[in-house]
Amino acid sequence: MRQWWQQRGLAARLLWPLSQLYRLLAAGQRLLYRQGWRTAQHPGVPVVVVGNVIAGGAGKTPVVMAVLRHLQAQGWQPGVVSRGYGRQTTDVRLVQPDSSAQAVGDEPLLIARTCQVPVAVARQRIAAARQLRAQHPEVNIIICDDGLQHWALARDVEICVFNEDGIGNGWLLPAGPLREPWPRALDLLVYAGTAAPAGSSAPGFALQRQLAPRAVRADGSTVALSDLQGQALVAVAAIARPERFFTMLEAQGLRLAQTVALPDHFSFAAWHCPAPPGHILLCTEKDAAKLWRYYPQALAVPLQLQLVPGFFSALDACLARTLSSRSPS
Repeated sequence: MRQWWQQRGLAARLLWPLSQLYRLLAAGQRLLYRQGWRTAQHPGVPVVVVGNVIAGGAGKTPVVMAVLRHLQAQGWQPGVVSRGYGRQTTDVRLVQPDSSAQAVGDEPLLIARTCQVPVAVARQRIAAARQLRAQHPEVNIIICDDGLQHWALARDVEICVFNEDGIGNGWLLPAGPLREPWPRALDLLVYAGTAAPAGSSAPGFALQRQLAPRAVRADGSTVALSDLQGQALVAVAAIARPERFFTMLEAQGLRLAQTVALPDHFSFAAWHCPAPPGHILLCTEKDAAKLWRYYPQALAVPLQLQLVPGFFSALDACLARTLSSRSPS
């Protein structure tokens, strides 16, 4: 379906009437909060939402992790809330060191392990935020991983992330990739590719993604990708755009004997590795949170993200305005 979303072809036009129904439903949901019939709730510390307006994955979790590292360097004590997409539980829970991706979701588990911050998951993000603050009173800023359309959580800063596809054909689901009409009000816009999506008045900042020069074993030790050149390799990816992971591996000079593309958030519980004896299994860092449980010999290749310094300066300015508006006059 992703290829349909890049142009207004026959398939997209046939689905356009359904997109208008989606538009009405989305507008109605937003109207409930704008008119005060439903009330957005705030957890009492600054809230930064990092999300997207397109379906199918925009690469927001690496941006969340970059924001977390910046905030930590600035002296903040951040925590993260998330829906925990793909988890098999429905309660409000904190991510623990021994949590499984099946219980908390693969992305929250990756964030908690990599950034060493408290993470809580719940369908209602305000419930996750309250649990987070109750268990970790030191948290003085909350990052919401996804949730631009989750109006029940009041927020102070909104960051929207785009991949190279931009807004596609500019139509709403299911005729196009948009979850809500574009443009929409934002504080900051982050985009991959050569240009920011047109129409937004928010400051836009380019990002670049590349693989780390090393792979990580389940025990935390590493191996240089250059040492894997010339070896028999099988790559697996259960992300929104697995082909990009494979392309980035090949760009590092690795020859892939086989690639396995699986649905985003795939659990790996019943998966059988196709790698023949003697082959090395490579995966994404996100998939490793699940895959290592069944294939601890797999090597995870982290994704590195580069944001221009101006982005973090703009984020700091947004937070300064938030703090200033809450100070007594």
